[in-house]
Amino acid sequence: MAHFSLDPALVRELEEGGLTPVDEQELAEQVARVLPFHAELPHTIAGDLLRVVKHVGGDRALLPWLDDHPGRPRLVARVYRVIGLLDELTARPDVVTALRSVRASDGDPPELAGLMPPATDESTLASLSWRIERLLGETRDEEAVRSAVAAVDLLGQVAPALQADVLRIRQDLV
Repeated sequence: MAHFSLDPALVRELEEGGLTPVDEQELAEQVARVLPFHAELPHTIAGDLLRVVKHVGGDRALLPWLDDHPGRPRLVARVYRVIGLLDELTARPDVVTALRSVRASDGDPPELAGLMPPATDESTLASLSWRIERLLGETRDEEAVRSAVAAVDLLGQVAPALQADVLRIRQDLV
């Protein structure tokens, strides 16, 4: 974790409105590197991350802010949209039932092999989201994107009412 940090000077300049576009891109890169570790960050880094989140407009505004920056920040933002959707749907009984049925008839998508827990229950999608987040943390970005696309495709099967949202998210990933 020692190599992860948010430059306090960049965070301060962001809050004061004095970041150049180059510095803002650098800060977005730093946020994209530490975000997968949000739950285990040292207090100083977590505090700086919270300052960035507050400055850009809160939790809901963080991903659009990252998405405005090319490269890894945009990739992380788009994969986190999938993570958020998985977390949102994880304990919905209708989704769990449909997921159980799809897995029983079709098995797991090859791209999710080893990422899906063997049993299908209310924690299955949360477990998948956690594993995709770990891939980002390990900078296995291509695997994270492939897994996120496969997860979105799976959600399209188990939650047809979300098809329009799923298609938009999938388009952003590929």
